[in-house]
Amino acid sequence: MPKPPDELTREIVGLFAAINRRYTQESEAAATTHDLTPLQAKALLATEDPVPMRRIAERLHAEPSNVTVIIDRLESSGLVERSPDPGDRRVKRVAATTAGRSVAADLRARMPFAADPLAPLTAQQRENLRELLQLILEA
Repeated sequence: MPKPPDELTREIVGLFAAINRRYTQESEAAATTHDLTPLQAKALLATEDPVPMRRIAERLHAEPSNVTVIIDRLESSGLVERSPDPGDRRVKRVAATTAGRSVAADLRARMPFAADPLAPLTAQQRENLRELLQLILEA
């Protein structure tokens, strides 16, 4: 039978949950002000430079077919536009419109924590954290 977690482990897991809650609450509140879902807001933030739909799917950790619906909604709202990739016309690139860039700037202003939750850490601390989290996932 596995040993129950110690107090420090419970505290660390609680901190992960608190960080996730804060990130989610801030993202949802910012998105709601623009009648967007958090995923739509995250997709919009990924389109400031023209980007292939597949790259947006990677950023959202979503299937490309699901991203199509998200981009459809953003496009119908006038926040993004699609165009063929000049190097491969089979690939669709998505870019924020002027209105989309304005909304993206407002989203960033409304979610300072979610935009960069690791801001208080030095580069070395970020690298250490990444290594530790990878160790946990690989266990």
